[in-house]
Amino acid sequence: MALSTTNQDPALARPPRRRLANAIRMLAMDAVEAAKSGHPGMPMGMADIAEVLWNDYLRFAPTEPHWPDRDRFVLSNGHGSMLLYAVAYLTGYEIRLDELKRFRQLGSRCAGHPEREIDIGIETTTGPLGQGIALGVGMALAERSLAAQFNRPGAGVVDHHTYFFCGDGCLMEGISHEACSFAGMQKLGKLIGFYDDNGISIDGEVVGWFRDDTPKRFEAYGWHVVRNVDGHDPNAIRAAIEAARAVRDKPSLIVCKTIIGYGAPNKQGTEATHGSPLGPEEAAAARKNLGWEYPPFEIPDNLKRAWDARERGAKLAADWQRRFADYARQFPELATELTRRMSGDLPKDWVAFAGDAIAKAAAAGKGMATRKASQAALDAFGPKLPELIGGSADLTPSNNTSFKQSVVLTPEQPAGNYIHYGVREFGMAAVMNGVAAHGGCIPYGGTFLVFSDYMRNGLRMSALMHLRSIYVFTHDSIGLGEDGPTHQPIEHLAALRLIPNMHVWRPCDAVETLVAWRAALERQNGPTLLALTRQDLPAVVRGAEQILGVARGGYVLVAGGAAPKITLIATGSEVQLALGAAQELTAAGVAARVVSMPCTQAFDAQPEEYRASVLPSGGARLAIEAGATGGWWRYVGDRGGVHGIDTFGASAPAKPLFEHFGFTVPAVVAAARRLI
Repeated sequence: MALSTTNQDPALARPPRRRLANAIRMLAMDAVEAAKSGHPGMPMGMADIAEVLWNDYLRFAPTEPHWPDRDRFVLSNGHGSMLLYAVAYLTGYEIRLDELKRFRQLGSRCAGHPEREIDIGIETTTGPLGQGIALGVGMALAERSLAAQFNRPGAGVVDHHTYFFCGDGCLMEGISHEACSFAGMQKLGKLIGFYDDNGISIDGEVVGWFRDDTPKRFEAYGWHVVRNVDGHDPNAIRAAIEAARAVRDKPSLIVCKTIIGYGAPNKQGTEATHGSPLGPEEAAAARKNLGWEYPPFEIPDNLKRAWDARERGAKLAADWQRRFADYARQFPELATELTRRMSGDLPKDWVAFAGDAIAKAAAAGKGMATRKASQAALDAFGPKLPELIGGSADLTPSNNTSFKQSVVLTPEQPAGNYIHYGVREFGMAAVMNGVAAHGGCIPYGGTFLVFSDYMRNGLRMSALMHLRSIYVFTHDSIGLGEDGPTHQPIEHLAALRLIPNMHVWRPCDAVETLVAWRAALERQNGPTLLALTRQDLPAVVRGAEQILGVARGGYVLVAGGAAPKITLIATGSEVQLALGAAQELTAAGVAARVVSMPCTQAFDAQPEEYRASVLPSGGARLAIEAGATGGWWRYVGDRGGVHGIDTFGASAPAKPLFEHFGFTVPAVVAAARRLI
C-alpha cells in the first residue's frame, strides 16, 4: 500500500512528478559540477524511480532516523551517491545545503561514495560494486529473523521492507551471484531491488561485455522479476512496486529501463555522463532541456514543501511507538529484549556470566584445538545471546561454528540461528555486514583462514563501517597439514592485521579463545577475526592476573626476572614453542621472558606504561609465528628477530611440516641464542 503524500497544505497544488525528480537531477548535477568530480549519470537516470520510492513507499522519519521499524534502503551502485544526498536534503534530514555544495570535499558529509550515517538516512557504506546487494540481503534476513522471534498475532512490531538500487556493474560482480542465489533460496519476500538497466558503464555500451539475460538469471535464482519497466514513467514504476510488494515468498527485482544522464541533451545515454561532470555548457543545456529556470543549488519552495517528509515520517514513527507501547504492556519481557538487542547492548549480567565461563575453562585445564575451544565458547555463550546468528561457508564440521542450541535458519524456520551459506565466502561476509548494520543481531561466519582472500573487501567494509561482525577462521597455519600450500595461510595474518579497525585474535588455548570471543562480542565499534588451529594444543597454566591480561592483547606468561636477556613473543600454536624454549634457555642460565600476544591491536591500545612492562627495553626480542614475518619487526626492534615463514608451505602431515620449517623447541632456542 502506497503512503499518503498529503504532507503539505492541500490547497497548494502538488508539483508534477517530473519536477520533483528534476530537483534530484539538478542537485546531483550541480554538486558534481562544483566538485569537478563525480558521477552525475546515475542520479539523473534513476531520479524518477527515487521520487516514487521515497514519496510513495519508503517508510522513514528524518526527525527520528534511528526508528527501529523504518524501511532500509541500500545504494549498491554507490558512485551515484549524490542521489542519496539530494534525497536526504529534500526530505528533511539534518544535512545542510552547504554540505551538498562541498560534495567530495574534506570534512563534508557528502563523500564520494555513501558512508554509513543513519542520522542522514545512509544505512550503509557502499562503493565496491555488488556488495550493496549483499548488504541488502543481510538486512532483509535480519528483519525476517527478528519478526519471527518477536512478532505475535495482532502485535507486529518488526515489519519493514529492504530496498536496493543496483546497476550493470553490480550485476557483473561475482558477489551478486553469491548473494542473490542465497536470497532466492531464503525466499526473502520483503527484499526489493531496482536494476538500473541503462546499458552503459565506464567503458561504454555494456553489450560488448555483458550480455546476460538478467531477468532469466534472477528467475533461476527463485526471484520474482518485473520486466521492462519504464524507469522514467512514474505510473509504470508504481505498478512495478505494487507488483513486487504483493509477492511475499520471493525477493523481487524490478528491471528499469533508464537513460543514463537523463536530461542532458547531448550526453545522455552515453558513458560521458557516467563518471565525469557534464561541463558548464552541457549543464546549462540540461537546465534548458528540463525547463529548470533556477540557478545552481536553488530549489523552489513548492518543491521543498512537496518533498518534505518530516511530518509524515514523525507520524509513522509515533504510530509505531504507540503500537510498541501496547506490545510492551502485553509482552513486557519480549519488549525489553527487543529494545536491548536493537541498542546493541549485551545482557545486564553478561560480565559476570562470561567471567565465570572463562574461569571454568581455566580450572578445567583441558587441551584441545582452538577451533574446538571456539565451539566450546559458543556452547557457553550462545544460550545467553539469542542475537547470535552464525554460519559457515560449507565448512561447519571443520570450522566448528555450530553449537548445541544451533537451529538452521531456513524459510520454514526463520527464527533459526545458524546459516548454511554454501560455498559463498564473499557473499557470506557482505550478508553478515548487512545483518550487523540492520541491528538486533550479531553475525558470525566461518571458513578456512586462507579463504579470507575471497572475503577481503567484505572484511574491509565491516571495519570501515565499525560493524560488529565476527569472523571465525580455522586451519590457521601449516599445521592444517596435508591439504598443502593452496590451503595453508602464510601471509594472511600479516595482511589482515593491516586492516584498520580489524581486531585479529590468534589464541593459544581454550582460555585465550574464550577471552577472544568475549572481546569480540563486547566490541561494538568494529569487527573481530578469530584465527584458530586445526591441531590440538595443550592448555597453558595461568594465574588470575594473567587471565585478566589476555584481554589486553599481550601479557607475560613467564617473567624471566626483572631484566630478561631475551623476550620470546608468540601467538597461537607457537606459544608452546616459546614456553619450551624459555625453559631450556633458563636451565642454561639465560633469563628468558615469554609473552603471549593473541591480539596486537588490543595490545597496541594499552597505555604505554603497560606495554613497556610487558616488553621491557634492554635485552633481545624474538617473535615466533608460523606465518609471514613482516608485521613483527615493529615489536622486536633493531636487536630482535622474527622466526616465521616467508615462503609457501607444503603438503605433509603437520608434525613433519613444523620440523621442516623450523618450528621446534631446538630451532627456537637456536634462533634466540643467535640474538644474544
